[in-house]
Amino acid sequence: MELSYCVVNTNGRELLLTCLEAIRRTHPAAVEHEILVLDNASDDGSVAAVAARFGEVRLIARERRAGLAENNSLLLREAKGRFCLLLNEDSELLDGATGALLDALHADPGAAVAGAQLLDPQGAPIACAWRYPAPGTALAQALFLHRRLVTQSGTPPEGDRPREVGWVQSCAMLVRRDAAEAVGYLDPDFFVYSEEVDFQRRLSDAGWHVLHVPAARAIHREQLATDRSGSARRIVQFHRGRETYMRKHHSRAGAGIARLLWAWSYVPRAVAAAFLPGHDARRYWLHARQALRPSRGEGMREAAEAYNLQLAASRAGQTTDDQVPGRSSSRATAS
Repeated sequence: MELSYCVVNTNGRELLLTCLEAIRRTHPAAVEHEILVLDNASDDGSVAAVAARFGEVRLIARERRAGLAENNSLLLREAKGRFCLLLNEDSELLDGATGALLDALHADPGAAVAGAQLLDPQGAPIACAWRYPAPGTALAQALFLHRRLVTQSGTPPEGDRPREVGWVQSCAMLVRRDAAEAVGYLDPDFFVYSEEVDFQRRLSDAGWHVLHVPAARAIHREQLATDRSGSARRIVQFHRGRETYMRKHHSRAGAGIARLLWAWSYVPRAVAAAFLPGHDARRYWLHARQALRPSRGEGMREAAEAYNLQLAASRAGQTTDDQVPGRSSSRATAS
């Protein structure tokens, strides 16, 4: 099989349905394919909605919530295609995107990954390819030169031809499956954030390279970024992931220097935000504190672990109710 669409969903039913409709609408007719959806223990009816409307989809419904690295690795192992298009539930492929990504990897046998140009919901290009994190990129951010020296996409005009970059965002990322298998897929030590950076760095270390494909376009609705209730946990997890990456691929001294530089880069932003309408200074201060001490606080991994404990307790309670004569379980009552 040529192509496997691999979609991870966590409580994003309506976004997921839009993602799957876009796959149907934009898929190149001559390409043999399959669609896999991994549902990350959602409780919003996502599984039932997909089963009702997309009979062609192979559903993997998890009974416990896991991180994006673990979930994408599971999809890559399950997939049958030579190429796997990793998608988040909040990604929407536009016409020609899949074909352009496939053409890029077919034309360049040394490339293991091809990433689409992401657009915001209004259709404006957003940054989606960067140089690898390092003390030098941290210095560029501290000097407010990040967009010029680190970001490698999203600033028109850049043309439509694929070009080699450091790493691309994984929410619309085509992967050569045998290359992913050769490096051991994604590292589950990364729950979410920096997992795709580490993955692509290990591919690069193994002799592959990464392409950004401006002609392939996808809307990214950034479900996590619009969920204000979990903002602090996301910030904690972001810096924790970046610290894990730095310690894995750089010296302890290099990671420490980068921490200081990244922490400093948020201080002027926090001060400016205090005087600008519509900006949250507290958010930048939290970034600064977490950049300096990434191990502090509770992140998204802890939230998932708490959720899994609640699920286990709920299932245990239902089992107990089912075993007591004359007592109706919550499952039976709901039905």
